[in-house]
Amino acid sequence: MKHRRNFQFSPKTLLIVLTVICMLLVSVSVLFKDVTRPFTNIVAAVVIPMQDGINSVGVWVSDRFTSMQSMEELRTENEQLRQQVENLTQQNESLQSDQQELEDLRSLFSLSQQYANYTKVGARVISSGSGNWYENFIINKGSDDGIAVNMNVLAGDGLVGIVTEVGSNYAKVQSIISDDSNVSAMSVNTSDTCVVRGNSQSARRDGVIDVTYISKDATMVDGDELVTSNISSKYLPGLKIGTVSGIEMDSSNLTKSAVITPVVDFQHIDEVLVITQLKEVPAGSETAD
Repeated sequence: MKHRRNFQFSPKTLLIVLTVICMLLVSVSVLFKDVTRPFTNIVAAVVIPMQDGINSVGVWVSDRFTSMQSMEELRTENEQLRQQVENLTQQNESLQSDQQELEDLRSLFSLSQQYANYTKVGARVISSGSGNWYENFIINKGSDDGIAVNMNVLAGDGLVGIVTEVGSNYAKVQSIISDDSNVSAMSVNTSDTCVVRGNSQSARRDGVIDVTYISKDATMVDGDELVTSNISSKYLPGLKIGTVSGIEMDSSNLTKSAVITPVVDFQHIDEVLVITQLKEVPAGSETAD
């Protein structure tokens, strides 16, 4: 039985054949342009639209890729800007807090200078109870810092109140707007005496508290400044309380009454000064607050 012999071109032979064919085609296209023109037109009609389509797809893909890349860059830039805004906001809040603390310290320093003859300890309010008004509040200094009951407390431009309770590292302060507060006071201009009585409702409503027991013969007038009087049993003399107004005769015709606008903002108290000395009252003297 005879086996068929498979005829195969060697790679070298195949390359030579293809080269010859290509040269023939090139020669024909050069020598017989009219003959090859129809084939050229057919190829052009098929290939050129395909090239246009491929170019269009390539341009579209390139545009989409560029657009996606731009969006990613924008997202990254937006995130960086957002982080910068957060950092700047935090820095601004910190600066505002530092500015407020600086202003509070300046205010306390100025207040301390007004009462330079008294020794004082600075303290921070750590609790004000319920509501927005500082009728009774707690400070972060106590007996370990030399604080004692009945020591006078200052803030703003004058008298806040008095220490009523003391722990080792805290103290409770009753302000002059508290309903339980009574302060012996006098007019700086006329030396007429009176009693500044706390009235929390009036303080919250109108920003004033009561002034009572003004003598019917007193020459005190609206606008006079009231300070703690020498006859007070608990308050040191000369501490500013506020400005009196609305003076009028009582129904008994024996005394006058009025109101006083305190020099302290009892809605905003952060730092205070505690005068670390007590009022010395001679035995048998008047015991009014």
